Amino acid sequence: MENNQSFEQIKEKFKAADVDEKIEIYTTVRGLTVEQYKELLRMFPIKYLDKLEKAMG
Repeated sequence: MENNQSFEQIKEKFKAADVDEKIEIYTTVRGLTVEQYKELLRMFPIKYLDKLEKAMG
């Protein structure tokens, strides 16, 4: 339950963030499930996916 609660906080922060902040959150947050990462990715602006890919190495 605590993990889900913290994911909800991460999700809200991600939703409010600008593109660079979204990339920072996505590339530094640890301990999420594949589904949680996918959920964040669905909120990421598609036109900046190349920028996210570069940040991920």
